Amino acid sequence: MTLTHPLSGVYAAAVTPLQEDGTPDQSSIPLLVEFLAGRGCHGLLFLGTTGEGPSFSPPERAQILRSAAQARRSHPALHLLAGTGTPSLDETISLTRLAFDLGFEGVVVLPPYYFRKVSEQGLFAWFDTLLNKAVPSDGILLGYHIPPITGIGFSLDLLSRLKDAHPLRFAGIKDSSGDSGFAQQLGHRFGPDLFVLTGNDRLFSHALENHASGCITAMANIYSPLLRQAWDAFQQGGSTQVMQDMLTNARKILDQYPPMPPLLKELMHRLHNFPRWPVRPPLWFFSPANIQEVIESLNSLTS
Repeated sequence: MTLTHPLSGVYAAAVTPLQEDGTPDQSSIPLLVEFLAGRGCHGLLFLGTTGEGPSFSPPERAQILRSAAQARRSHPALHLLAGTGTPSLDETISLTRLAFDLGFEGVVVLPPYYFRKVSEQGLFAWFDTLLNKAVPSDGILLGYHIPPITGIGFSLDLLSRLKDAHPLRFAGIKDSSGDSGFAQQLGHRFGPDLFVLTGNDRLFSHALENHASGCITAMANIYSPLLRQAWDAFQQGGSTQVMQDMLTNARKILDQYPPMPPLLKELMHRLHNFPRWPVRPPLWFFSPANIQEVIESLNSLTS
């Protein structure tokens, strides 16, 4: 099966390199881009959940996005998405405009997550305004569906209404619900007309079988070659079972040590010689006492 959306594929929800004082480490962003581009990623998402996006101020986000856009010049085929959602509509509009001005192909936008008991009319009005004011005719917006974190999700009817109102600019969603039933419902309701990128490695093959166009996952920071193998096998009509089983088992191990950003940063340091980047509070360093246990568990999957 060949997927035709130009932004289809495997995306890493990139970690954000930080200096010891917690400020963005701009000098490391090109190294990270080079690493992930060379390991099978079609694209990268900066400032998503794994990238600690909500922990940064608007000027810091702008700094990180500029560094990523500049680093992408060495890899012009690499797609860039930016996490620009905040509870403030005006702030989200500004960050979204900036991402497109910098050459990002798309944005991934959380719903305004402070007021949780809002109507679908209110959510539609919020996204409708954002799309009209900040997304150019050649840009795309993906809603970020992660209700376990935001407390607000995208219903099938809301997705349909946004798609009808903005058939090109509202492309679809990043589905990080972890709900296999919802992935199936998306496929049944929209088929290939909605651009869906799953956020859960365990559901990668299941999502592809239900018309998803790829994935954006935290685990792609270290497992992008395996995700790419599964992607390529699916596109060629082959079986993804072996790769999917490995992805599922690896995700089960990593899920035992939440939250993901400090664990991934420690693994990237230990496995790939990146600096030991810190995380922003309230996240904290991963316990050194546990890292060898994690590595040995992951190594056992291929032994």
